[in-house]
Amino acid sequence: MPLVCPRCGPPLALARRHRRRPHWARALAPRCEASPSHPPVLTRRAVSAATLLLAALPFPASSPQLPVASASEAAAAAEAQGESGVPEGLELERYTDQEQGFTLLKPASWPKVEKAGATALFQQEGKGSNNIGVVVNPVRLNSLTEFGTPQFVADRLLQAEKKKESTKSAEVISAGERSGHGGMTVYEIEYALDSTRGGMKRIFSAAFVASRKLYLLNIAYSDAQEKPLDSQTRTVLEQVLHSFDSV
Repeated sequence: MPLVCPRCGPPLALARRHRRRPHWARALAPRCEASPSHPPVLTRRAVSAATLLLAALPFPASSPQLPVASASEAAAAAEAQGESGVPEGLELERYTDQEQGFTLLKPASWPKVEKAGATALFQQEGKGSNNIGVVVNPVRLNSLTEFGTPQFVADRLLQAEKKKESTKSAEVISAGERSGHGGMTVYEIEYALDSTRGGMKRIFSAAFVASRKLYLLNIAYSDAQEKPLDSQTRTVLEQVLHSFDSV
């Protein structure tokens, strides 16, 4: 039986996920070398850690493709989770951007706010550090698997976070993938972040490529020691994560 951290809570339930390997195993594994091919081009300023990551990601020569779960399995799981109690202020509603080509669930009480470089940003009123952001950028890719495995992307994401002066610590909780609209591959990553800007947070990120566009979702929510992320709130945030898809 896996150990569960009393502060962080249970790891994110992702279909077909693979856990972070211990340092001794990573030391034995071959490193991915950069490909001479042109890297993906991002034309707009990044505003999230995930965007910083993928803007700087080396282009690996090859990477194994992991099996993905079906969209129906993810939808059924989300529906089952939705039957449980929902914390006040976190009732969800559907948000769809037909022009940019994505959809997701979001808390109905979180208004959309404007921020330079963000395609969409929703913040909890009175606590802007709890937010949901989406960034869409054109890329020279057909699938996210051309970047690497979910764990490879998660490692690069943590490297980007740790380069920020405001970051005190960052740790990957889980990384995996699922199947989105039309069988498209969606990566999902969860990590814990301690920052001088907002303190301890739990971050849920999702990414996919569709129609030569890179779609990035970043969910940030407080996870302080004095008030850790509770299971009901976590369930809602996981529903948001799993709902992110193309249209």
